Amino acid sequence: MAPPTLTGVLPVLAVPFHPDGQLDLDSFENICNCVLASGADGALLFGIASEFYKLSDSERRDLRRCFLGAAAGHPHVTTVVSVTAHATWLAVEEARAAVAAGAQALNLLPPYFLGPSHADVYAHIDAVLGAVGVPVVVQYAPAQTGTSLTAANLRALARAHANFTTVKVESQPPGRFITELAAESPPLAGIVGYAGLHLPDAVRRGAVGVQPGCSFVELYVKLWRDHREDRTASFEDLHRRMLPYLVSWMQNVELIIQVEKTILERRGMISSDHCRSPRWQLDTEELALIDRFLEEFASELTPPTVRGADG
Repeated sequence: MAPPTLTGVLPVLAVPFHPDGQLDLDSFENICNCVLASGADGALLFGIASEFYKLSDSERRDLRRCFLGAAAGHPHVTTVVSVTAHATWLAVEEARAAVAAGAQALNLLPPYFLGPSHADVYAHIDAVLGAVGVPVVVQYAPAQTGTSLTAANLRALARAHANFTTVKVESQPPGRFITELAAESPPLAGIVGYAGLHLPDAVRRGAVGVQPGCSFVELYVKLWRDHREDRTASFEDLHRRMLPYLVSWMQNVELIIQVEKTILERRGMISSDHCRSPRWQLDTEELALIDRFLEEFASELTPPTVRGADG
């Protein structure tokens, strides 16, 4: 089989909980079904927006099984599982387990806790790349992790590992790093994260995809379709309309995670917008902004088919 193409819209799946904090697998399955049918090119589990850092090992296994099982009916959607273990040995085991379970590609979050050395960070990436044969996206999120990567060192890893061709760029702004990644041999492609806040500049610089949250994925699917079909005015107009909301919500990571959950609940895709503590508590103005967003984009958000959510 040809390797999956890591391009286009690849949303990060949210992980829903019941109001008492228990994992809600029925609602998660519903999210998977809705996202996989949305026209997205792929989906990622265990991104930062999945609250991976609030999950037990057994919950992660259950979620991975549910995600990959739901995706079996959507062969043209690329399944990406994120490797987040801090210890290199554990990250290698996690990567192998995800591939053995059926993940078509991996996202690798490099270690960052307690400020590991640059040499250790690159050795960690090298070990995971060498442990699997599927495509691996390396995530560069300096604001969230403090980890500093360079384009030159990433290219050296790409020369050593054919399965490393793509970087998820969440530096702010991402454009210059995307340009730098593509500048030499071998070129590395950039997928822009951070809710696509800088998407117009990123695609002008050659970004091959966007990895937003999953609560209004239809808007990103439309954005990317307009980009692919050179409908520049339509692309820029939709992004311009989304921008005030994205700017407000991306001020804090826990804020955007809670906003995503609340939108998912209000759209009927999950039964509760509960986030495990520590979490962001939405105030009146933040809730009102969500109301305005849902009202403004009501005609562009497809009513989801609810399957398995508790009401």
